[in-house]
Amino acid sequence: MIPFAKGHGLGNDYIVLREADLSGPLSTPAIVRICDRNRGVGSDGILLLVRSARADFGLRIFNPDGSEAEKSGNGLRIFAKYLWDHGHTKTATFTVDTKGGVVECRCHVHDGRVGFVTVEMGRATFRAPEIPMSGADREVVGVPLQLADGTALSVTAVSVGNPHCVVFVDRLDEAECRRLGPLVERHPAFPNRTNVQFARVHARDALDILIWERGAGYTLASGSSSCAAAAAAVRNGLCDHGRVRVRMPGGELVIEVRPDWSLRLAGPVEEVYRGTLSAEFVAAHLA
Repeated sequence: MIPFAKGHGLGNDYIVLREADLSGPLSTPAIVRICDRNRGVGSDGILLLVRSARADFGLRIFNPDGSEAEKSGNGLRIFAKYLWDHGHTKTATFTVDTKGGVVECRCHVHDGRVGFVTVEMGRATFRAPEIPMSGADREVVGVPLQLADGTALSVTAVSVGNPHCVVFVDRLDEAECRRLGPLVERHPAFPNRTNVQFARVHARDALDILIWERGAGYTLASGSSSCAAAAAAVRNGLCDHGRVRVRMPGGELVIEVRPDWSLRLAGPVEEVYRGTLSAEFVAAHLA
């Protein structure tokens, strides 16, 4: 049997596994089955603890469709709490190696437990080749994007270690997010697909967003999406550098957008339960 823990950040839930407990690599069908909310454990993705030569810990992040993500702000907070609560670290601040770069996590420990984590998420970039986005080498800020159904959008594309496309709107509409999100995610302009945020700014330091997450679909919350939307709001002159509150259906995160475009994310995290994948499940889907 394979042990796991499940946690969430504002309703964005992940399963944590250790590579050392597996007999081999996680296959796409195995990832899909584990994340299935009816036939598996159920989650928005899997966090896999691996070894790293360039950081204290290594992390691979898998979406529920089996694809691999570069970075996840909520996933990193869940992972950081897991490392502390399960005795993998005695130090509250440590580095984590992700596909989207090395980040620093700081666990805020109270009575021996972690309920809040701060993550240094790296720098935002709006340059097309670094997102990546097709076309000339330029900053993708307020540019037109024509969708397959004929919808015309003005978008700001940004990478925070993984790709994002931010659409500023006057009114947030979940149905529109669900309709347009997959069209933007798989638009030919984004060779690696993209995460999508529909954002409404309501103060110089606050905005609301709805999220269509690459490989996961409509999502209650996302740390990297919050970082991308906050950075895009500042770049478009809609918010100011400094602390930006980002509200989502799952709750609120605080993003610090610095003048050099480096980003700090802070927010709550909770472990839901610990369990084991049964021998029957492992034999059927992971063997």
